[in-house]
This record gives sequence, structure tokens and C-alpha cells, in this order.
Amino acid sequence: MITVDKVADILRVYHAEKWKVGTIARQLGVHHDTVRRVLAQAGQAPGCQWVRPSMIEPFIPFLQATLEKYPTLRASRLYEMARQRGYAGGPDHFRHMIARYRPAPPAEAYLRLRTLPGEQAQVDWGHFGKLEVGRARRTLWGFVMVLSYSRQIFLRFYFGSAMAQFLSGHVEAFIAMSGVPRVLLYDNLKSAVLERVGQAIHFNPTLLDLAAHYRFEPRPVAVARGNEKGRVERAIRYIRESFFAARQFKDLADLNAQAERWCGGLAAERRCPEDRDRSVAEVFAQEQSSLLALPGDHFACQERCELKVGRTPYVRFDLNDYSVPHLHVRRLVVVLATTDTVRITRAGALVAEHRRSWDKGEQIENPAHIAELVGFKRAAREHRGLDRLHHACPHADAFFAAVAERSGNLGATTTGLTRLLDLYGGAELDAAVQIALDSHSAHLPALRQILEQRRHALGQAPPIPITVADKRARDIVVRPHSLDSYDQIQNGHDDDDDNNH
Repeated sequence: MITVDKVADILRVYHAEKWKVGTIARQLGVHHDTVRRVLAQAGQAPGCQWVRPSMIEPFIPFLQATLEKYPTLRASRLYEMARQRGYAGGPDHFRHMIARYRPAPPAEAYLRLRTLPGEQAQVDWGHFGKLEVGRARRTLWGFVMVLSYSRQIFLRFYFGSAMAQFLSGHVEAFIAMSGVPRVLLYDNLKSAVLERVGQAIHFNPTLLDLAAHYRFEPRPVAVARGNEKGRVERAIRYIRESFFAARQFKDLADLNAQAERWCGGLAAERRCPEDRDRSVAEVFAQEQSSLLALPGDHFACQERCELKVGRTPYVRFDLNDYSVPHLHVRRLVVVLATTDTVRITRAGALVAEHRRSWDKGEQIENPAHIAELVGFKRAAREHRGLDRLHHACPHADAFFAAVAERSGNLGATTTGLTRLLDLYGGAELDAAVQIALDSHSAHLPALRQILEQRRHALGQAPPIPITVADKRARDIVVRPHSLDSYDQIQNGHDDDDDNNH
């Protein structure tokens, strides 16, 4: 619609100034069809103008007949059919023209749906973009439940919309409302409906378990009938505009705390659409007595997955590593996770419990787990060292006994003797230990000095440490044997040869 003043301007410049239709449209900022309509209504049809014929005109009868038979056929398919019949235009212009000739669907009237108090609630997810959490980029979803009678809103945000979050939203909503509606209405999302063929509906079995626990009836809306859950759709739009727009928050917990205050404050103070004389909070107070009572316990809704601990004592779950005691490496464990905690169990027993991290690549540790592993590794190293020393150096036991008598550090002594064993070998170390014991000098500095003096006396260079990558080869003990018997055999053969001559 254009104003009366604009109509007067069009008629004035057309008659008085002799402007053409295109000039009037361009200068007055209106469409040329509007100019022609104004002139026609005034009985002043514009002069004949040459109009360039459109490339699509020869194909219009074919397109109209096709659309009459197949009204929902896509423009891309019609374009290919027209090209096969000789149309040489581009797809963009063709798509624009098709919109003019596609038959409009008949207008459909809808009944206003009314429900009884406590009878029904509508449930849906709302997508609220993505958030940066440390190095991770998480999708933010809002779980929304609206009571159809009072329009009381429950809102809870989650990082993700998986089944565990879906169940958690229900449980938290029932607790917040202090009751359960008799019917919960869903869209055909996978968390509610796995498959639908006509009137046959395959519900998600976990949702059925939840419904059996709280005694409500899950009911999906008909296909392509979003109006049947218009209350929750409008509530999500209201949440976007009234709550989430320009909202500042520190983390997910802070956002949910603000959402809880908003649901009990501004959202509850608005006028109830079914009773404009009362607020939503007042109608909800009346409706609460009609809700089903909560059961004695809450439905378990944590995420559950079986994972295998690797060579290191950590479980990788949802982009992060969580520590476990070292005794569970290379074992299968069960992870039970909520929005706040991660519990790790094995054979039904609790192994570890951590706060849940929504970051990426974080390593969440229990210091006791790491301390136990360090202690175990140290004890294992000492045990292996003692075993090697016992086999390679027979006098090592006496050396340890002498160190213990003067309250020396046996752990440091084990480490020191093992290093000397790697440098000098078993035979040389055992000889040096025997000298140290005979001279009552059972300590590492004296032992090092004895070993260096012996090599110096033999004119040998200082030992060079050799690193062996395979610890199995490093721990092998080779005892050298005396070669005197071989000398005797050789001498015996020489005597026989002399006798033969």
C-alpha cells in the first residue's frame, strides 16, 4: 500500500511533467507495477511501451501443466526438464519465475488447543550457538519444557543434546515443578522417536523407561504438525529474545543459575495467555496440585560408556584424560558421567571420581593415583636393581649389610651400585666391593675410587656408559668364567705334539 500523497505525486508528474513510468518509479522510489496500477485506477492507462519478451514465455504452458500435476516439484528439477526442451536461460532467473506460477497451497485453519491443569507439557530443544571452553568449541543447547495450561517455563542449558542430557532435562524439570504432567508432547526427535511408519511409532526404549518411572505418557506430534506444540516453540522464541539476547555469563553453571532465576522471575510474572487477569506464576500455583506426585527416587540419567585404559593410567573420555589407579591399566572400565562429575567403575566398584571438564586435551588427575604409580615404579626399580646386583656381584649382600649397620641409605646405595655395574661390569665391581669390605670402606665414594684406581693401574681408559634401549637386554647378567682350563687344554695338546716328535 502507498499513501494518498504518493498517489497524488504519481498523477501529478505523469500529467504535468510528462514523466514516463520508469522515471516515476525510479524518482519516487516505488515499483513500476505500482505506478501502472495507480494510473489504471485513475483511468489513465500509460502509453504503449515495448517490453522485451522473456525467454521463459514459450515454456509457461508446459510449466503450468506440470505444476498443476506435481505442485511440490522442485525448481531445480523443472529447470532440467525445461533445458531438455530447449530453454537456454540461467537457473536463477528461472527459479524466480517459477515462484510466480507455482500454485499456492490452500489456507488451513487451526483450532486453538486447550488443555486441563496438569494434563500436558511440551518439550523441545533450542540451539543457542557455540561457546569457547578453553581449547574446545562446544555446542550450546537449551532444554525447554512448558506446561500447556499455565505456560510455566523450565529452561536448562547443556553442552550437547544426547540422550543423557535429554533425560537430565526431564528430571530437573520435574524437580523444579514439584510434579509430573500426565502427557509430554514431543517433536519427532531421535531421543523420543526412533522410527515412525504411518501410525506405528517406535519410541526410544530409554524414554519409555523414564516414562514408566515417572508415570507419564510420551506422545509425539503428527508429522509436519508443528502447530501442535506451538507453546514450546513460542517459549523458545521468547527465551531467545527476552533471556538469551546479549546475556553475559561466566560458565555453564552461571548461565543455568541465571536461567533458573529468570524462569521464576520475569518469565513467571508475565500475563498468562489463557487468563489475562492472572500471571503465569499464579496459574502455575493452581496447576501444581493437579500434577502427578514425584516418585521416591530420581531416574539415573548419566552417560554410560565402556572404555579401555591404555598403557598409562588414564581414561580418554569426551576429549579429556581422567586418571585411574595404576592397577587398572590395560583393563576395561565403565565411565558414568553427569554434567558435573565423571565416575569410573570396574566390576561394579568405584575406581575413580573426578570433576567433569568441558575443555579439550585436559589431563584431570587425582594426586594419589600418580603418587601410587611413582612409588610402585620406584619400588620396582629397586627390586630389579637388587636382583641384578645379587646375580652379578656376589659380595653385594655383604656390602648392603655394612651400609645398613651405619644407617646408610639403601635406596641410594642400590641406585649407585647399579650404575657402577653398568659402567664397570660385574666381575670388576665384585672385586672392588670385596676390597672395600676388607678395608672397612663400605660406601659409594670409596668404591668409585677403588674402581678408578684399578683401571688406572691396568692402563685402561675411563669407562664410557652405553645405553641399551631394550631393558630386557640391559638386565641380563653375564658372569665371566676363568679361561685357565682352556690354557691347560692347550698346554696338554702341545705336550702330546712334542712326544709324537
